[in-house]
Amino acid sequence: MTDPAFQRWAVRIEYDGTGLVGWQRQASGLSVQALLETAASHLAGGAAVPSITAGRTDAGVHALAQVAHLDFPAHARLNRHAVREGLSFHLRPHAVVVLDAAPVGPEWSARFSATWRSYEYRIFNRRARPALAAGHVWHVKSPLDIARMQEGANHLVGAHDFTSFRAAACQANSPLRTLDELSIRREGDHVLIFAKARSFLHHQVRNMVGTLKLVGIGQWEPQRVAQALQARTRAAAGPTAPPEGLYLNGVGYDPDPFA
Repeated sequence: MTDPAFQRWAVRIEYDGTGLVGWQRQASGLSVQALLETAASHLAGGAAVPSITAGRTDAGVHALAQVAHLDFPAHARLNRHAVREGLSFHLRPHAVVVLDAAPVGPEWSARFSATWRSYEYRIFNRRARPALAAGHVWHVKSPLDIARMQEGANHLVGAHDFTSFRAAACQANSPLRTLDELSIRREGDHVLIFAKARSFLHHQVRNMVGTLKLVGIGQWEPQRVAQALQARTRAAAGPTAPPEGLYLNGVGYDPDPFA
């Protein structure tokens, strides 16, 4: 049944996670959620505007295309341009921008209506430290063998128990996930790791990247990734890659409200 008390809008957001405590509102520190809801309140005449996101990013993690929905009061006079431009205006000077907005039905959910999510992890692979990309990449000095990393990554694609790659604090009911894609490519000094699945466990991408780095520098053989997966214990896998190299770069819906 339609609730006449609110109008729901989907928004696609880009942000730099540097200096933020992550997506979720915290007792202290700036969060993307708090910034977005404060900006939305300006468009709603001061009324509170709650939000739900497609995926909670950790402190220091960035987003190229995060999706959330906002429930504005029914009386708010809004259109696509007003929501997109108005939110972006009130988000200044923070590095958070609304790329697009679309009205959706009250049953639509940024989280539960999503059919897939994708992440990109950026490794800066050269001896000299990054100057321009600092804070937005993981700097790995040792040469990385991309072919070996891809061989190791292939063991993780498909439906598996990812206990070895979930954070100890992960609150998911089940460690079972289906990883649709885990691909690696090099662009100059950058090694880019792309992961796609319907959903991910807490720290799953960063733990997979930390493990594949060990393969890339020759510390692990690619087959050891399969052994770590089968062990089903966090201690069997590699370290957690730092947050600053991780980007939420897409969320899929069918139909796509932004199309």
